[in-house]
Amino acid sequence: MSEHLRLMLLAPSTMHHPAAFDRATALAKIRGEPIHIVAFDYVEGLASAGLFSDQALARFRQEYVQHHRQWLEEQALSMRAAGIEVTTEVVWVENPLKEILLHLHEQPIDMLIKDIEHESLLKRAMFTSLDVHLLRECSVPLHFVCKTRNALPRKIVAAVDPFHPDDQYKGFNDRIIYEALKLGMQCKAEVDVLYAHDLSSLDTSEFTWGTPLFPAASKARSLFDVQVAAFDEMIERNGIPAESQHMIMGHPAKVLTNFAAANNIDVIVMGRVHHRSRGNTVGSTVEQILYKMPSSVLVITPEELCG
Repeated sequence: MSEHLRLMLLAPSTMHHPAAFDRATALAKIRGEPIHIVAFDYVEGLASAGLFSDQALARFRQEYVQHHRQWLEEQALSMRAAGIEVTTEVVWVENPLKEILLHLHEQPIDMLIKDIEHESLLKRAMFTSLDVHLLRECSVPLHFVCKTRNALPRKIVAAVDPFHPDDQYKGFNDRIIYEALKLGMQCKAEVDVLYAHDLSSLDTSEFTWGTPLFPAASKARSLFDVQVAAFDEMIERNGIPAESQHMIMGHPAKVLTNFAAANNIDVIVMGRVHHRSRGNTVGSTVEQILYKMPSSVLVITPEELCG
């Protein structure tokens, strides 16, 4: 790993100290990496209402950004006291996504850390949130932090899916496990591997009313056996002990959420995948659980999408 890599922490425009600050501080300390804290400001009402002259608006913007910059520097004091190299930046910009992606392209960022924005279901239905935009376009490991018991993770789960009839990214599950184990080793945390599987790939259109159940049951059993074999092969290849491997049947989003809640998981490591037929670049499971998980989520991107 390059010595120039650093963590990038997205600070909220509301100037409050969220959980992501504590997680970033803890990770930077154990990884020996500096942190670059960035806040993106834009007061849309003032910028578009036309109540101020251009000169007055420019003065307000300068004062607002300066106040935010001072606040970030105050937050950075405790990080620097812990021996962490910290830089801060405040950018006045209407479209933060574009600016974030530009930062990631121009700087050697090892991980992007951000608090999950818990917006209403109605708002999420009407507008694509910044979190979802980042899920779809961020090429570096993306760590979404929610309220957590431990600043430094103590329990980590790698969420895998080794059974893909059309597996586009060979070895991606191995990379998810590797990233989870690496984080676990750094944090001295427990690491489990979970495969939440169902029988959705079974073509139910072949069965209609009046069709005997035995063929369906036989197909389901065959599919289950293939999934078990794929999981066992992956587990053995990565040297995961028996007590740390879990294969649970059910809808992946529900299984992952329930498992995290029942086992006090701090971070769940998942992969974002590209579904050509859907025309997007994010696995639906990640979006489904992002606002429901009782733990933080670390999203890994396949090498093919990191160019």
